[in-house]
Amino acid sequence: MMKLIFRNFFLVLFMGLLVSACTVQKSAITGDKRAYGYSWEQEKQIGKEADQQIQQQYGLYDNDALQKYVDDIGQEMLAISHMQRPDTPKIYRETEFFFRLLDSPVVNAFALPGGYIYVTRGLLSHLDNEAQLSVVLGHEIGHVAARHASQRAFEQQMGQIALIGTAVAGQELLGIPGGDILGIGSAAAQMLFLSYGREDERESDRLGVEYAAMQRYRSAEGAQFFVSLERMSDQSGQSLPAWQSTHPDPAERATSIPELAEEWSAKGYEQTIVNTDPYMGRLNNMIYGENPREGFTRNGKFYHPEMAFQFSYPDSWKVINQRSLVAIVNSDQNAVSVMALDNESANAEASVSEFLNQDGITTTAKSSASSSGLRAFQAEATGQMDDGTQLKFYLYAIEYDEMIYRFVNYTSQDEYDAYGPRFKEITGSFSQLTDSGILNIQPVRLKVVKTTRSGTFRSFLPSNLESLTITVTPEDIAIMNQVGLDEQIGSGTWIKIPG
Repeated sequence: MMKLIFRNFFLVLFMGLLVSACTVQKSAITGDKRAYGYSWEQEKQIGKEADQQIQQQYGLYDNDALQKYVDDIGQEMLAISHMQRPDTPKIYRETEFFFRLLDSPVVNAFALPGGYIYVTRGLLSHLDNEAQLSVVLGHEIGHVAARHASQRAFEQQMGQIALIGTAVAGQELLGIPGGDILGIGSAAAQMLFLSYGREDERESDRLGVEYAAMQRYRSAEGAQFFVSLERMSDQSGQSLPAWQSTHPDPAERATSIPELAEEWSAKGYEQTIVNTDPYMGRLNNMIYGENPREGFTRNGKFYHPEMAFQFSYPDSWKVINQRSLVAIVNSDQNAVSVMALDNESANAEASVSEFLNQDGITTTAKSSASSSGLRAFQAEATGQMDDGTQLKFYLYAIEYDEMIYRFVNYTSQDEYDAYGPRFKEITGSFSQLTDSGILNIQPVRLKVVKTTRSGTFRSFLPSNLESLTITVTPEDIAIMNQVGLDEQIGSGTWIKIPG
């Protein structure tokens, strides 16, 4: 759950922007002066603050060698980028960049202002070689170097600041995530990496190809990744969450990237490096898909094997499982139950009281409680959002395994009679997980091998996909390998198979 200090930082920063209006500084890309919404120092501070939230939200993938590999390729792209050229202004050249591998199955890469670049293990599993990774990392460096988020903030000055103020002060007023933020992590992160326009993306595509080509990578390889994105979009029946409508169509990028690569070849840059073998070798045994040890749902129950607890949730409600919280949202998105660890309070009563003591909260009832023999404390309270919406809360904290688990359940005051009983069913079902089969469940991992025969890709798939702990279809695996199910695969070809 977002810390109040994070919210307050952004409120102070954005109020400051109302006064300062804009900053005029040289562009790292062109060298010309232009207006930005933030100074470069402000961008670095925004990135630093948000980086902690991103790490808390998603977690870093627990593989030091793979983390270092991503950082090494990122630093290689950075060294040739506009951030570190001889004529680059000093404020940019002296900026440290951080390249992080997030423990998320979502296929995504993004950048925060000031030098923070992220790729997910889900993205790594869908790339086939180092050349493709170099284009992706170069693309994200391009967003930072071009200061796209800061450009958009200036162009949308008053409207954008007002929007952020509403999101932070409204949806995050009470230290609880609003419905629009639950799937993203924070209002700040939502603004920072979902605000690029199509021209921003096209510019970053050009820069990504440029940086990869200048380091001799076969930058045209990046096109195949966008073909995979298009297939994923077609398979889901809708545009991918990671690539919003502001992004160019994947099919467009699959065509434009080879054209950009050819332009750099014409300038004399021989692009020969692909590095499939070292890339594929590093993916072997990497976790694929959702990691059930960090929580999963089955038959109306949420299980967390690593922390050995479970609880039930109502039919048709959606469970959003993140490192820092578990949220259960009804289909109309007007009733929410958020469970998170409270690492500060001494006991369940203190945890509930900490919430109740916030400004704007009025306590209407509180008492001791019990959940499956575990000591607990409960309370009801009311509050009001900035837009005047009256909310009613049901707070429930449980002492279990020397930790405090706190549920913050809320809906509008008018709907509380309908959803209050559902909240109590969720919290009252919290109990110790004792099923050894669930406690010992393990994640699916990639087996990366070279084929020893020829055949269709379909012929290499295992026959026991249904027995895996996550749902995986043959088409999912084909897309991940950037091939068709009936495509002929030659002997000696690298393939990635979940198992």
